[in-house]
Amino acid sequence: MTSRTSENDISQATRGRTGIEQERTSDSEVARTADLMRLVPKNRSSVLDVGARDGHFSKLLTQYFPTVVALDLEKPTFSFPGVETVAGDITGFTFPDNAFDCVFCTEVLEHISQLQRACDEMKRVARHEVLIGVPYRQDTRVRRVTCRACGKTGPPWGHVNSFDEDRLRTIFGDWPVKEVSFVGTNNEATNPLSAYLMDLAGNPWGSYEQEEGCLHCGARLTPPAVRSPVSRICSAAALAINSLQSRFNASHANWIHILFTNPADR
Repeated sequence: MTSRTSENDISQATRGRTGIEQERTSDSEVARTADLMRLVPKNRSSVLDVGARDGHFSKLLTQYFPTVVALDLEKPTFSFPGVETVAGDITGFTFPDNAFDCVFCTEVLEHISQLQRACDEMKRVARHEVLIGVPYRQDTRVRRVTCRACGKTGPPWGHVNSFDEDRLRTIFGDWPVKEVSFVGTNNEATNPLSAYLMDLAGNPWGSYEQEEGCLHCGARLTPPAVRSPVSRICSAAALAINSLQSRFNASHANWIHILFTNPADR
């Protein structure tokens, strides 16, 4: 079962929605989705969508696969024709070996502390291919958060991992790379001094809109309600240093998409 998915098709399909689905209408997200659908293996029968969230990709994958299984830590609540929803953990699937022709995994690995175990599990259940999408060379000190409950700092959006192509190749070991692509541009970066000053300031401009709670205590993350003079001075100094640094920051892709193939297929 095959079909072409254009950027316009994806944009039209996501118009008029709210919350996380509304984010899908941005130019960068439309481009990312279109590239992932381009890389999806064709003429396969089954796919596991790991970290399905709102079902955005699960629904699109039904254009290419007769069988789509959408997995998240809690069983997804959406209902789409051709999509089966299940609860599960990427670090310990209950599926047998080679259970799916392909595994599709995007916006997931940057959150996983047991990274190697998760990738080994995907390789175990994939008969042919694994398609990965992750942020590329993300500086996880940018937009760091401070928990108001426990006082500890954490990375933006719960991203505990940062990736480049070499790291992904190393994690997947003997699985050959069929194709690599890059989407978007980004030059966000900071430095140890600015990051330290932002921590002292309580990280007032962290990613507090994120769904993920504090990685240390689980509390909901919120920006500081009141800021002291010290906080304002430290954050202003950090911004000034980052402004100078930004003149020299090299741009790089925002996302990396990489398609691995099972060495048994060779």
